[in-house]
Amino acid sequence: MRSQLLVLILLFFSPALLAVAQDSQQAPPPPQPPSKRDFPTVPTDENDVRARMATELARKAAKERVAALKSDTDKLLKLSVELKSYVDKSDENVLSLDVIKKAEEIEKLARSVKDKMKGPN
Repeated sequence: MRSQLLVLILLFFSPALLAVAQDSQQAPPPPQPPSKRDFPTVPTDENDVRARMATELARKAAKERVAALKSDTDKLLKLSVELKSYVDKSDENVLSLDVIKKAEEIEKLARSVKDKMKGPN
């Protein structure tokens, strides 16, 4: 009886034992092939060329926009310092025409800076 039970247990568990033994003997999986970003992309068709050109143009435009913003904010700082000096020179009863012109110039430049900061959209 005991031998029959042992045979039944071996028959029942033998497929599972074989599977475990085979899994442990298998070689590790082959290394993954390099991804597409590991290789430099070379445009192969017209759409790729257009997409790359559009990206480059967008980058160039962004750099130019940042340079213009820096220049405009430098001008804005200079104008606001000049406005302060004009206000300091004027007295409480007289507001100089230069002060009003300088304030309008600052306002116009500030709007321009604000629009540039919003971007091309």
